[in-house]
Amino acid sequence: MWQQNYIPLADSLAVSAIVAALPIFVLLYLLGVARKPAWVAGLSGLATATAVALVAYGMPVPQAVGAITFGAAFGMLPIGWIVFWAIVLYRIALETGKFEIIKDSVGSLASDRRLQALLIAFAFGAFIEGAAGFGTPVAVAAAMLAGLGFSPFYAAGICLLANTAPVAFGSIGIPVFTLAGITGLPLLDLSANVGRICAPLSFLVPAYLVAVMGGPRALTGVLPAALVCGGAFAGVQFYVSNFWGPQLTDITSSLAAIVSLVVLFAVWKPSDKFELPGAKPATLPKKYPLNEVLLAWSPYLLLVIIVFIWGQEGVKAELNKFTQNINWPMLHNMVGRSQPAVAAGKEGPYAAVYAFNWLSASGTACLFASILAAGILRISPAHYVKILGTAGRQLFLSLVTIASVLGMAYLMNYSGSTATLGLAFAATGALFPFFSAMLGWLGVFLTGSDTSANALFGNLQVVTANKLGLNPVLMAASNSAGGVMGKMISLQSIAVAAAATGMPSEDEAKLFRFTLKHSVFLASLIGLVTTLYAYVFPGLAR
Repeated sequence: MWQQNYIPLADSLAVSAIVAALPIFVLLYLLGVARKPAWVAGLSGLATATAVALVAYGMPVPQAVGAITFGAAFGMLPIGWIVFWAIVLYRIALETGKFEIIKDSVGSLASDRRLQALLIAFAFGAFIEGAAGFGTPVAVAAAMLAGLGFSPFYAAGICLLANTAPVAFGSIGIPVFTLAGITGLPLLDLSANVGRICAPLSFLVPAYLVAVMGGPRALTGVLPAALVCGGAFAGVQFYVSNFWGPQLTDITSSLAAIVSLVVLFAVWKPSDKFELPGAKPATLPKKYPLNEVLLAWSPYLLLVIIVFIWGQEGVKAELNKFTQNINWPMLHNMVGRSQPAVAAGKEGPYAAVYAFNWLSASGTACLFASILAAGILRISPAHYVKILGTAGRQLFLSLVTIASVLGMAYLMNYSGSTATLGLAFAATGALFPFFSAMLGWLGVFLTGSDTSANALFGNLQVVTANKLGLNPVLMAASNSAGGVMGKMISLQSIAVAAAATGMPSEDEAKLFRFTLKHSVFLASLIGLVTTLYAYVFPGLAR
């Protein structure tokens, strides 16, 4: 059994931490300076992490290969499995023309630009984030706003700002699942803490979004809608994340926000007029009969129902009977951990057991939803197979990115370099709860994904929390919660928003500057909320 060494170089934590951080520096340079594609940055980061593990830490080659493949396997199932079927479901709605009805059913509810932003950029975008994630909500919502007459710049900027509150529970809760897998902490406890950190900000985001669009006067005119939207979303987000788990948090929260706004619009309309710079005159989209709208929404209604059934304890127990637990070759119990990376009494072999939960995984629920949706919408088997191929081609490089980043994260964990970084971060002492959220923010900026940021830094948060005597579940959750505010400045998100709205590529830097100040401000608020839970209200954290 190979033993981890957390200060492998010059007997210096500082030197060891700098070398341990080299894979992160590579990601930062390739994404932020060289502007390389995410898959190139991911593979380069993995190659750098491999060199660091083998040369600096002396990790044996078999264990390094085992760690990389273990992480990549987790990247494919459950993460890639969910992403693939979520995109299949989206393409079913798109290729049958039903997504146009979904778009118009949302856009026809209000002609006021502020209300359209709340409905589409925030509430509907959150729904797509919950169902698909990984860039889809920004692309879909931004294209919808542009189609309704918003200028490309404002359509992109507004959707990037709105795509914050739901990110931690995106794509059927994948970021939280990843965090649980990488840290070994209880899934429901992590979900609850992420919800408790995010809910106060989720309540504020709709009002903040309108204020950014037109200032305090614009917000005053639609304050009832902003409060109702934020309150419904945050309330359901808090409840579902605490008592149901992460899978349906975004979907139920966004539906609550949409329904609450629809009910409000039946009895209230803004009394003032608002003009958004660069926007075309507002026109209401086509209205459809209720039966057509329900049919168009049927793929996602099926998704909600099936994922909810999949999450019930009795059903989950039956499905898990088909799960195979695999002791990962060349890795399971072949790496030894010791203090201070783990608490006293926890020293010893580092387990590596892969749960091949092909039936109980949320992605399988999405698979069944897609099959039923294909039947209801009368898609032929040949067309369905064609959709699978299209989704596979669309996601290929994304899956390469996910597998490489997860492989890099697991390699950093099993080599001990993550523990080295965690011990270095412990030097921030009492300020760490604030900086733990900022670390998640940095991770999403680097990778463009809360899932990837949790894979990179989740275990680091736990190591540091244990070192400082803080709640490890809270600190791990703050990584995911802080990360949501980095989404709006990730280069991938900006590129997606620009492409979806037809915005000139030279305006991408302008868009980055537009979102940066809001990103830093909101991430700092997440850090303050985490600090309050850590020191002032520790009993409120799980």
